[in-house]
Amino acid sequence: MLCPGVSEEYGGVGADFRYNMVIAEEVSRLGLTGIGFSLHNDVTTPYLTNVANEAQKQKFLPRCVSGYCIIAIAMTEPGTGSDLQGIKTSAVDKGDHYLLNGSKTFITCGQQADIVLVVCRTNQDPAAGAKAFSILIVEDGMPGFERGRNLDKLGQKAQDTSELFFNDVKVPKENLLGEEGMGFIYLMRELPQERLSIAVSAMASCKSVIEQTVNYVKERKAFGKRIAEF
Repeated sequence: MLCPGVSEEYGGVGADFRYNMVIAEEVSRLGLTGIGFSLHNDVTTPYLTNVANEAQKQKFLPRCVSGYCIIAIAMTEPGTGSDLQGIKTSAVDKGDHYLLNGSKTFITCGQQADIVLVVCRTNQDPAAGAKAFSILIVEDGMPGFERGRNLDKLGQKAQDTSELFFNDVKVPKENLLGEEGMGFIYLMRELPQERLSIAVSAMASCKSVIEQTVNYVKERKAFGKRIAEF
């Protein structure tokens, strides 16, 4: 169920994306909003499989497949939603590490995550545009990394959605995902698959609700008739 697209080399089965979608459909059909398989399989782990270097893959992917490592991705900020170029969280180059400061919100699996892929600004020049952004792998327990509230939501009550705070977090250079300044490009490559996963899950949920409703009105009786007969 976890990371079917990861190659056998790192403990996966090397399945194609259709396998992920079967899992996503079945999870949605049953209304299991708390287990987070789609985020893990379709959204976050692909950043490691497609962008991470060999050392990072060896360190994290087997643990992702086994379920011992949960990943979150932190893009949204209190003042920045869909406009990713408005991100203010910054990472300053200090030689052998980055000094990370900022905050994120509405982060799925934020409470449980063992690592967080943090989208941040590594180039503070406003003229840098999309090339200002990078992705850092922040690990649980790094000093200065704090989790805020588990946020209330309209639905998906079983799913943790959190605030995250980064106060002078020292992130070693080996935790840079891919190349510096390529973060926005990596997001543009991976986000279409996330959107597809969301759409498939939504369709499966809708289909399930319709099927449950039809079955209910055929069984439920009122005033001497089945509801469907009115």
